This record gives sequence, structure tokens and C-alpha cells, in this order.
Amino acid sequence: MEDLKIPRHIAVIPDGNGRWAKKRFMPRNYGHVQGARAVEKMCEDVYNMGVEYLTVYAFSTENWRRPTEEVDAIMKLLRNYLKDCLKRSEKNNMKVSVLGDKEMLSPDIKASIEELEQKSASNTGLKFQVALNYGGRDELLRAFKKMSEDLANNQFTVNEIDEKVISSYLDTKGIPDPDLLIRTSGEQRISNYLLWQLAYTEFYFADVLWPDFDNKELEKAIAYYNRRERRFGGV
Repeated sequence: MEDLKIPRHIAVIPDGNGRWAKKRFMPRNYGHVQGARAVEKMCEDVYNMGVEYLTVYAFSTENWRRPTEEVDAIMKLLRNYLKDCLKRSEKNNMKVSVLGDKEMLSPDIKASIEELEQKSASNTGLKFQVALNYGGRDELLRAFKKMSEDLANNQFTVNEIDEKVISSYLDTKGIPDPDLLIRTSGEQRISNYLLWQLAYTEFYFADVLWPDFDNKELEKAIAYYNRRERRFGGV
């Protein structure tokens, strides 16, 4: 891997936890547990490779439509994950932030997120973003509403609005756009994820289910990224 160009920012859609569990005749929640462990390992692997930013799609605005039993199980897992993430952020010098609309989350989950973000804010290792109750369209809607309020309050003029201004209202303010998007389980769509930020991102679709996405699979994704010629609209 020493001779390969390492993406600065990798975004991930960790798909296939439920199918992974079903193949093993286990409940879907077992797959989510194993998927969370795979995320933990991914944080270590990408940082060791030299990646600066990792953003993982943990729970979308559309995921609330899943069966109540599964949503409740995911929220229970999330509570434990946030506590574990706080310990790991301290141990590994990892800065963690949560993207998405937090208002629909339970008060205890919001409190855990606030504690995690505050206590890890000055860490200088991997910048780890968790997209939670996140949807790309919802992010843009929230951003445009806030921007409209500031415009009405004369914070800036219409002629001053450009891509930089719009980006400053997004959940990813201050975070560079992803260089590489990885989606597992063979699906080939972005599912309302980082719609603004993925404009010039390279896409890598892996057939393996997320809990099976290990360091070897990550190396394949990086190798694919190195075969791409990134021109950003130029020649």
C-alpha cells in the first residue's frame, strides 16, 4: 500500500447487515451488532493507512420506516455504541461528530452525542463522522431554511451566495468532500447520502456484505481508487 495514493476522506454506506444475519439464520439485530464491530475495525484500518476523514451512514431518515422492533433494537445498539465510541475516541485520539437531524432522537441519545462531540473535539487523530437520522435532501432542506432566515435578517445578500456559502450551512461544514465512496452488498445507488458532497467522488461498489468487509476488501477499494483519473470536470 506504500506506493498507492490514499484518499483523504472516505465515505461508507455499510449495507447488508440484515442479509448477513439471515444467511446465518440469526435475527437481523445480530447483523447490526456485527456491523458496528466492522465500523470499529474500519476506523483503525483507514487511520493506519493515512486516511484523515471517515464518514459512515449509520441510520437514515428513511430507516424509521423499518419495523418498530428493529428500530428499537438499533437505538439500543446505538446507545451502547456511543458509550464505547467515547472510550475509543479517548484511547485512539479520534475526533467524532454526528451528522443529521438530532431532534427526533431520544433525549438520552442526544446527551450522549453532545458529550462525545465535546470530549473528542480537540482530538487530532482520525476525524470520524457518523451520519445518524441523516438524509441528503433533509440536510439541504434544513440548510436552505437556515440560510433563508439569515438572508432575511440581512446576514448576507443574494449575490454573495455561492458554493462556499451553501457548504457552510451543511452538516459537513469544515469537512472536505469525500474522495471515495464505498458501498457494500452489491447495491449501486447512493440512497440519499451526502448529495451535495459527492459531486466529484469516486464510487466503489463491493459485493460483500458489510460485516465481511475487512482490511483486504478495503485495500481493493483503495486500489480501485488509484486506477481512477480524477479531473474534476477538466481535461
